Amino acid sequence: MTADLHIHTTASDGRLTPWEVVTRASEKGLQFIAITDHDTIDGFISLQYLPTPTPLTIIPGIEFSTDLPHNEVHILGYFIDTTNETLKKQLAIIINDRITRVQRMVERLHQLGYSVSLARVNEIAGEAKAIGRPHVAKALVEAGYFTSIQDAFNGLLEKNGPAYIPHYKLSPGQVIELIHLAGGLAVLAHPGLVGSDAIVQEMIELGIDGVEAYHPSHDEEQTKTYLAYAEAHHIVVTGGSDFHAIPGRFPQDLGTFTVPDSIAVRLQQAVQERLDIKKA
Repeated sequence: MTADLHIHTTASDGRLTPWEVVTRASEKGLQFIAITDHDTIDGFISLQYLPTPTPLTIIPGIEFSTDLPHNEVHILGYFIDTTNETLKKQLAIIINDRITRVQRMVERLHQLGYSVSLARVNEIAGEAKAIGRPHVAKALVEAGYFTSIQDAFNGLLEKNGPAYIPHYKLSPGQVIELIHLAGGLAVLAHPGLVGSDAIVQEMIELGIDGVEAYHPSHDEEQTKTYLAYAEAHHIVVTGGSDFHAIPGRFPQDLGTFTVPDSIAVRLQQAVQERLDIKKA
């Protein structure tokens, strides 16, 4: 049996609705999935009203961007309590800032000579709560300025790029604390993309509960490195496809990049161990 613990939906910047993700994952024979949209839990919450039952175990998750000046550090939260009021209030702040950020980004693009409509960006985002750079990038591609979303990022939207606008983010320590407050486990997403293993070590020292050793961007050597980190520091290992259903971006379908279901089971055990410690 297999699992995929890093999946995005239309609640953030994925192309499939939460129900479409569940349907596709079921068709591919997955047993565990985690919905880990950027800065929102709406995708997972919508699955509480599934039209038909599913044999899948669907883990509540989220992916936070954190505030570091030169490196992009993302932290995944697993088994979070989606009713936690502190979490909900913090997410509302982040989502509202995302809306303002996109408005400023479109203004910056106009200043740079790129005629992109804010209305069109909002149309592309659809019902997504976590509107962001991928939606702006798609509008740029539609307008003929770039041939792919990745090209738009490379040319304008990457961190500290010409049209990049920072948005409100918590520090890594604050994110870890918030996830713990909501009863979840904090896992460093795709550590190989952080750009510095010194920062990976810093996240471990801040109290991260795990590392996403298995990720499509990692080569074999990087996977071995982060497995060794996890073993040395007695933290959990996770993995997932970082699936968005974006054409040209691997993987383009669920079930292509998976991890053994034992990894999901171990994650469940780690959550229970944390609860047992709190009760003791």
